[in-house]
Amino acid sequence: MTGVLVAIGIVVLGVAVSAWRGLGLEREVGIAAARATVQLTVVGTIVTLVFEHVGLAAGFVGVMLTAAAITSGRRLHGISSPAGRAGAAIALGAATGLEPLLASGAFELTPRELIPVAGILIGGAMAATSLTGRRLLETIEDGLPGIEARLALGAGALEALAPAARRAVTTGLIPALDQTKNVGLVTLPGTFVGLVLGGADPAEAARIQLTVLLALLGVEVVAAAACAALVTRACVRPGERVEPSGG
Repeated sequence: MTGVLVAIGIVVLGVAVSAWRGLGLEREVGIAAARATVQLTVVGTIVTLVFEHVGLAAGFVGVMLTAAAITSGRRLHGISSPAGRAGAAIALGAATGLEPLLASGAFELTPRELIPVAGILIGGAMAATSLTGRRLLETIEDGLPGIEARLALGAGALEALAPAARRAVTTGLIPALDQTKNVGLVTLPGTFVGLVLGGADPAEAARIQLTVLLALLGVEVVAAAACAALVTRACVRPGERVEPSGG
């Protein structure tokens, strides 16, 4: 309990810094911290029950995917079906990693292994989707004159949007790339730390963490690329016009 209270104090410090620097993030940081506290408390109780029933595990993964789609969809406001497009990108990315890991036997199809691994992969896909989609919409808005110039020169809408999509995917993958390149040097990922604190052999913990981390990198690449494709198509109107705000 002491650790939680200390962590709350650190969040309060972050809110104070936001107010001091005029960042305007006080409310969002506070809500995020409050939601995390409530959700993890509730989930800790629910997962105990889910671990005992295989049938409930699939439903729980579905809930995680739905929540991820809604969360990323909020970052894509202005286009049609933002949650649906975000959910499709997240689902495709997560499935790209989860299915081979389960099929190969790297992880067993049991609630105790399925839920944590699926949660990590869905969470990574969600982060890549949110970052890529939001950055792409901003890039299209800011670079609309250049896009229209390429259209005037005869480029198709998707061709004219391709440079913006590539830049957005690159930006969306920066956290994943930096984390992967610096694992063990700058950061010790949560899976590794959790296993070691739980008494696992460090070498075995490192093997499991490497499996998850490399799969996660691939998942985020697929999710970011899928998100860019879906968002660019949402910005194309009849007659090869580009309208990022869904006008």
